Formats: sequence, structure tokens, C-alpha cells
Amino acid sequence: MTKHELRFLDHTRLTFVLKGIVIGALTGITVSLFRLGIGTLTEWCISVYKVLPYHPLWILAWLLLMIGSAIIVGLLIRSEPMIKGSGIPQVEGQLQEELDYNWFSVLWKKFIGGLIAVGSGLFLGREGPSIQLGATIGQGFAETTKTTGFERKIFISSGASAGLSAAFNAPIAGLMFIIEEIHHTFSPLVWLTAFASALTANMVSLYVFGLKPVLYLGELQDMPLKDYWLLIVFAILLGLFARLYQVVLLGLPKWYSHIKLPIAFHGIVPFILIVPIGLLFPDLLGGGHQVITGVEAQTWTILPLIGVLVLRFVFSMVSYGASLPGGIFLPILTLGALAGALFALIAIRYLDLDDVYMKNFIIVGMAGYFAAIGKAPLTAIILITEMVGSLHHLMATGMVALIAYLVVDTLGGAPIYESLLARLVGQHETTSTKQTVIEYPITLESPYVGKTIREIKWPDHVLIVSIQRGDQVLLINGDTLIKAGDILTIFTTKEHLRTIRSQLYTVL
Repeated sequence: MTKHELRFLDHTRLTFVLKGIVIGALTGITVSLFRLGIGTLTEWCISVYKVLPYHPLWILAWLLLMIGSAIIVGLLIRSEPMIKGSGIPQVEGQLQEELDYNWFSVLWKKFIGGLIAVGSGLFLGREGPSIQLGATIGQGFAETTKTTGFERKIFISSGASAGLSAAFNAPIAGLMFIIEEIHHTFSPLVWLTAFASALTANMVSLYVFGLKPVLYLGELQDMPLKDYWLLIVFAILLGLFARLYQVVLLGLPKWYSHIKLPIAFHGIVPFILIVPIGLLFPDLLGGGHQVITGVEAQTWTILPLIGVLVLRFVFSMVSYGASLPGGIFLPILTLGALAGALFALIAIRYLDLDDVYMKNFIIVGMAGYFAAIGKAPLTAIILITEMVGSLHHLMATGMVALIAYLVVDTLGGAPIYESLLARLVGQHETTSTKQTVIEYPITLESPYVGKTIREIKWPDHVLIVSIQRGDQVLLINGDTLIKAGDILTIFTTKEHLRTIRSQLYTVL
């Protein structure tokens, strides 16, 4: 590469970083307002539930308010179906060019709908909507600047990274989420722009919420190696629990289909059911932040903790299955934390575990459960490390995440967001003949490594046009040799996109 080309490349990267900073700032402001709104509304709801038992006549009025809130959210969903759920599958679908939507419509309707759904105390998380809000801001930036093609995807990715960063004050996890969960490959322009965006969004969020880690649990002690066998047992059980979560979550549409209400208004069910839960257990409401930070401090016995775990599991499913604009990220972490606390409590009582290590099991439970369900172990490990603000748990967390991941993989579990995307795309099938591009990474274990283009039997309806090798873009011919680390640029049509992507990734 010539010096002129290097100078051009450096200038390009600097330009993208600056654009990432703009997207990150806009996302940081938006998501911080979203977090503030949810936090304020949730605290108000909890305070109301604590006084309602002393004013029984108010309960009916509150129930009507909940139903009215569900109807408002339902109207938003009916007018813009792409705000349903966490929003992460929609972001992945956009980046894979399998879905598209109006960015401004999704932006404000997801903000309001998510604020009502999550802030009302339902067992939903803010992180999925935050990721979609950020991605939508990136999309809006691309359309405002009339950017198309791969640059548009970079801006959407950067906004998504910034959204997770601002939601949890976790910029590195925001970057890793984009690389591991969404792109499944490493691109210099993507990671530079996304990282700049995530750091900027995090700076805005830190200014609003302070420097304290989101899930700070106090000082941690390193677990002795003699107790690591407990982590292995826990990881296996956690993997089984994670697979159960996947199966139940993916079966929710079938269960909700029996309810004689339009799909957009299925939210009436959890909005009604949250009332008795709030009256009985007001401190358990919401995505689970206060549950995670308080579970270790409370004096639990085994049976009540099992009850809380079951309640959180069941009503998380009821909340998410209604297709409300809320995420599963934080509820998953909450279930993992409760599972860790329960296992630790049993080990303390019956297996001579020192009670000082309960925090460790809460932390590894969160990371392992998310790693297994999302099948994104690196993101899980980094996310939990940033959220608790401690490095003492890295070895234990890595081991639990790996084992739980392998258990789910052995049982046939797929990444939950990919499964949700496949279902979503099935509801929006396209027969478009418009051309689109697939960026296909060649991994070390790929059977294509060491072969020439002409030696490989490619799927129908594909055209290999170039290879990105490091900082170089190579125009190809039949004799071009494929190497590990290459990224192939493939042309196809949107009509065949999902089939071709499936065929390509099946060989890995």
C-alpha cells in the first residue's frame, strides 16, 4: 500500500470516528433521558403500590390506569409494529438487510412505548430498547447525511453500541456486543466508529448518573480453587436453566395466540397481572436492578428465594410474550443473579461454602446465564465486569460462561436474538429482486481456507466481487486463493438473502 493510500485510509478512519462521536452524543442524551424516565416512573409506581393496600378504593382506579397504559402502548405498536419486543432482532435484521423501517417513527414510538411498559413495573429491561434507539439514531444520521451501503450499516452499528453503553455504562461491552452478537466478524472501520460512539455515549451517561458501576455489589473476595468444583456444577445447572428459558421464550407466541385480543393489545394481560404482584411484592417490580443489588444484602431462606426465582421467570415470560417494547437483557441478568444466590445459599448451608462468596455466585450467575442464552460469552463476561466494577471474578466467570454455553450448545440451543430475528423475518417475507451485499468472514476452521474461488461450489444466486484482507481490498478472479481472516463481499438479491446466508454459515 502506498503512502498516499495510507494517508487516505487514516483520513477515512478519523472521519468515521468523528461521525461516531456525533452519533454517540445523540444516543447518550436520548438513552439517558430514557433511563431517567424509566427510573423515575418505576420508583413512583413502587411507592404507589406500597400505599395502595391502605386505600382499597384506589386499587380499581389504578387497575384502570394500567389498562389505559396498555391500550396506549398497543396503539403505538399497531401503528409501528417494529417497536415490538427488545428491538435487537430488528437491528440485526436491518444490518443483514432483511428488514427495514422508518427511523423517526420507531424512534419516538419506541421511546414512549418503552417508557410506559418498562416504567410501569413490568419485568422488562431498558437495554434492548436502548440499543434500538441508538441504532435508529444511527440510521437517522445516515439518512440525514444521505449515506448508503456499508457506511449506513456502520452508523447503525455505532448507534446500537452506544445504546448499550449508555444503558449500562459499559462501553467495551457495547463494542463487543456489536462484534460478537451482530456482525460475527472484526472490521476496523466498524470497531473504531462503534467504540468512539460507545465511549461518547458513556461519557454522557456518566455525567448524568455518576461514576458508580450500575450493579456495584461492594468488595469481592477471590474464590479459593478448592471451591471451583461448585462452579462447575453450577454452570451445568445454569446451562440447563438457560435452555429452558430459550424453549419457553420461543414458545410464547403459541401461548398468547389463545388470547382473544389483537396482537398489539396482548399487553393488557401483563398490565393487569402486574397489579396483584405490585400489591404483594412491590420491591420486585421492574427489570430487576434493585433485585440484583439487594439479593445478597437480604437474609433469605431457600424456599422464599425459589419463589422469587419462579415468579421472576414466569412473569418475565408473560411480560415479554405480549410483544411490548421492552427487553430481556436485564431480566436475564436478574434470573442469573437469583439462580447464583440460590445455589450459593444451598452450598453455604449444606456444602460448607463460606457465605462471603455469595456475591461471586451472583456475578457468575449473571454472566453465565446471559452467555448461554445469547451465546455471546465474551460480551457477557465484559458486560458483567463493567457493570459490577470488579476484576476479581474473571476466572470464575469465564469458566461458568464457557460451560453453560457448551451445555446449551449441546442441547441444540441457538442464539436467542437470531432465533427471534428468524421468526420476525418470517412475518415480513420479501420477494424483492433488489441487489444486496453479504460480508462473509472466513474463519480459521472454514473449509474454504486454502482453496481458490473456482474450486468452491458456491450457492446459486451469488456473485463474489472482492475480498477484504487486512486493510486491502482485492478484486478477485477464479484463481484467487482464500485465506483465513478474509472477508468476502458477495452480491445477491434480497429475495434469496436468508437462504444464501443459511447455506454459507452451515459450512462453518
